[in-house]
Amino acid sequence: MEKKETKQHVVAEAEQENGPLIEDETERSKVSIMRALCDRQDPSTKEVDDLMIRRFLRARDMEIEKASTLFLNYLAWKKSFLPKGHIPESEIANDLSHKKVCMQGHDKMGRPIVVGFGSRHKPSKGNPDEYKLYTLEKICARMPRGVEKFIVIGDLQGWGFSNSDIRGNLAALSTLHDCYPERLGKLYIVHAPYIFMTAWKIVYPFIDTNTKKKIVFVENKKLTETLLEDMDETQLPDIYGGKMPLTLIQDS
Repeated sequence: MEKKETKQHVVAEAEQENGPLIEDETERSKVSIMRALCDRQDPSTKEVDDLMIRRFLRARDMEIEKASTLFLNYLAWKKSFLPKGHIPESEIANDLSHKKVCMQGHDKMGRPIVVGFGSRHKPSKGNPDEYKLYTLEKICARMPRGVEKFIVIGDLQGWGFSNSDIRGNLAALSTLHDCYPERLGKLYIVHAPYIFMTAWKIVYPFIDTNTKKKIVFVENKKLTETLLEDMDETQLPDIYGGKMPLTLIQDS
């Protein structure tokens, strides 16, 4: 009994220092090596948990050298673009007023559910880069302990060419891939109008293979039943047949 308590104590201390313990021995070893290598070049490596380092490793097929380069670039990027550690809402007030992103509830795996409304996106207005970072940081901060991914319902009802932002979409993909790897769990695209496919054909080739597997176009007639495969009715947004009211991301 004493040995068991000692082991539990050690695990608890390790989790407190570097986040939830990684069970896979190979992954744990590579995380340890990568942490030591990156810490020599950027001491702020100590501020992140093991799960973050593992996400960067997984994004580079567990190759330590490539993952370390990606991770160190991320740390430099964050210091440059998020010097305060967050984006003040006062700097993106116009973007927030468009009410284009909501976040509420969790799916059956505990992943936060995000809803984005494409028809509310105005490419020529606001601070899209800052708003993008605000949104991603807000989502990640809301994840329960041990949960690493989120899911998105991209609602394109009413979307038109005035909402098209190919350059912005590509920039968002780049940020997601390079700075928030292994965060997207699934993207449901709903109510997609035919004209959207013109823009989609331009963006699609730039999406990496792994991300493409996470994208699901949902037919209107199967919308509720498809979403209920991943979400309980109590967590499914009410506009899609569930019972969860939408909550603007700034209020979540």
